[in-house]
Amino acid sequence: MASFSLHSHPSTFPFYYSSLSTPSNSWRCINFQFRTSKISCCLSIQELNDVKSDADVNDNLRVVFAAGGTGGHIYPAVAIADELKIINPTTQILFMGSQNSMESSSVPSAGYDFVSVTTVPLYRPLLSPKNLLLPYRLIKSLIQCHSALKDFNPDIVVGTGGYVSFPTCLAAALWGIQVVIQEQNSVPGIANWVLSFLAEKVFVAFNSTIECFPRKDKCIACGNPVRLSLRTYVSKAVARFNFFPRLRKEEEAKTGVEAFNEMESLVRNHPHLLLTPFLHSIDLAYAAADLIVSRAGAMTCYEILATGKPAILIPSPNVAEGHQFKNASLMADVAGSRVIIEDELDSITLGTTIEQILGNEGLMAEMSERAFKAAKPGASAEIAQHILSLVESSTQKK
Repeated sequence: MASFSLHSHPSTFPFYYSSLSTPSNSWRCINFQFRTSKISCCLSIQELNDVKSDADVNDNLRVVFAAGGTGGHIYPAVAIADELKIINPTTQILFMGSQNSMESSSVPSAGYDFVSVTTVPLYRPLLSPKNLLLPYRLIKSLIQCHSALKDFNPDIVVGTGGYVSFPTCLAAALWGIQVVIQEQNSVPGIANWVLSFLAEKVFVAFNSTIECFPRKDKCIACGNPVRLSLRTYVSKAVARFNFFPRLRKEEEAKTGVEAFNEMESLVRNHPHLLLTPFLHSIDLAYAAADLIVSRAGAMTCYEILATGKPAILIPSPNVAEGHQFKNASLMADVAGSRVIIEDELDSITLGTTIEQILGNEGLMAEMSERAFKAAKPGASAEIAQHILSLVESSTQKK
């Protein structure tokens, strides 16, 4: 089990972490330097990974996914897990996440086991007083993550983001378990930037994202994994009937436009508008749509590419580190998506942009073609193959 040390400049991060193994490898010491105070914690541990034969790897592959917070982190993990089960049906999979969270309900619904651990939120700005107890919370979370990992004994841990991802992947690296991470955004956040030092591989969505990581040799541009349902063809007519059963077949109105100025007062009775807090059948919604008007979350952007839809993106100004604006800018470059920032958003601007796109069939076809070309529909399969190769390679070395 290799030891490692990772230090960050005080102006960049509010604490640094270092790990030290004793010669016997029976103890692991964790040191945190938080500004002027120092916290040390020594944990007695046992090597988690037993030597496994090649046959065991094929028949008893065990994978942990650390994903949570939003669908943008959860659904890529589920897509990779589904692909692993397709390739190797005997694969044992466990998801780790927060209690009473989106992942605590959506993961079991997808058919996978789930265990909750204490997560470690990182508040902005980094020097916020709320982060003063961060080292203590991190140590507590590491101990819980270690316990869950010890019970499951995985061959590899896959981190796809969310507060749970950092402590789970860090705990795995500390105790000699292979780690890979998957970054959905065009520019990584602090957590994945740090974890990239510990990961065997870093899977990114775009070639340009590789330049953001210090260890570019670890990075593989695979695209973002999208749910299998989004990769399954459904005709626009069938999809529209699911949402608008009263819509006559001969009607060719573009979805949503006719009631643009009547949204609140008439939406419940309008045949072309559907108002809902959450779309469970999002695959049908994409198939039914002529044009997507959306925020610019990483997975939403990639689903737009995968389904080849023209899009108007309105990046949220409330997302940390400006991720959505960066995602939207990249979408404008690769797929011709139109971007309207929050400060410029009003009914006239949005309505005019919608009409300009829907009124130009040639432009819609061009935006659709560019989106399809930028998408990488085989991302989940490619990542799954890399995971299997890493586990097989590490087993052969033992």
